[in-house]
Amino acid sequence: MTSPSADPKEKEPNDYASPSVSTESSRTIESSRTIESSRTIESSRTIESSENEGEAIHSGVGVLDKTVRILDALESGPATLGQLVTSTGLARPTAHRLAIALERHRFVLRDAHGRFVLGSRFAELAAAAGEDRLLTAAGPILQTLLDRTGESAQIFRRQGEQRVCISAVERSSGLRDSIPVGAMLSMEAGSAAQILLAWEDSDRIHRGLRHARFTAAKLATVRKRGWAESSSEREQGVSSISAPIRNASGNVIAAISISGPTQRLTSTPGRHFAPLVMAAGKYLSDSLIKASNNN
Repeated sequence: MTSPSADPKEKEPNDYASPSVSTESSRTIESSRTIESSRTIESSRTIESSENEGEAIHSGVGVLDKTVRILDALESGPATLGQLVTSTGLARPTAHRLAIALERHRFVLRDAHGRFVLGSRFAELAAAAGEDRLLTAAGPILQTLLDRTGESAQIFRRQGEQRVCISAVERSSGLRDSIPVGAMLSMEAGSAAQILLAWEDSDRIHRGLRHARFTAAKLATVRKRGWAESSSEREQGVSSISAPIRNASGNVIAAISISGPTQRLTSTPGRHFAPLVMAAGKYLSDSLIKASNNN
């Protein structure tokens, strides 16, 4: 008996499985393409974002990063709102809102021309932190100057186009020149301004002299003798004398001063007090060098 011939329409089990496998394979390929496409798009967005934002540091807190960009821009000197927008890349309303908020907290102030500048709050925080070697050594030296001269004593640092008082002691009574810690003063007048400008590079000296009440010749004298004096230059009836404070590299980083009424200090205070102020500046400079060598 012969076997019946196979039905041509009948199929092996594997024949039925093939279409299913083919469909699944297509789906897998399509899914892979979709994932790859998404990754490519995301990568392009990341690259584009990095190019747009330059080398800015991102903490993950957007408003903080934008605020730091404003402070970084002001580190190089005063800026108008338009200049802040250009240098930070922030939208004008955002830059304005953040600058005003910083001003309320005294991290930013306005200068005489209405430009934004770094504020006095930074000096206050530096003093409170107690980590500044200069501030640590300054107190006793300023007190010694006060005791030996009878006049208020201060230390100033340059901050952009201004100078900030970072440490001070005052006479307890009588006429005195009162300059509190954190006070921002002009770089255009006063013996401390002369000291902070005298050893700068020629371009910065040239810019600083444009509106200054002292001359290039006076700065040359300051460099030659190592101290500066002023009388009614910053304020009518006030005289002062200043000397440089240098870091371990020999760069002038601050000015130490005494100031008071001209009727006591006279119009040539350096004649009497230059050696004392210079000695105080040298002591603080040596302290900074010693601390640096010990690290």
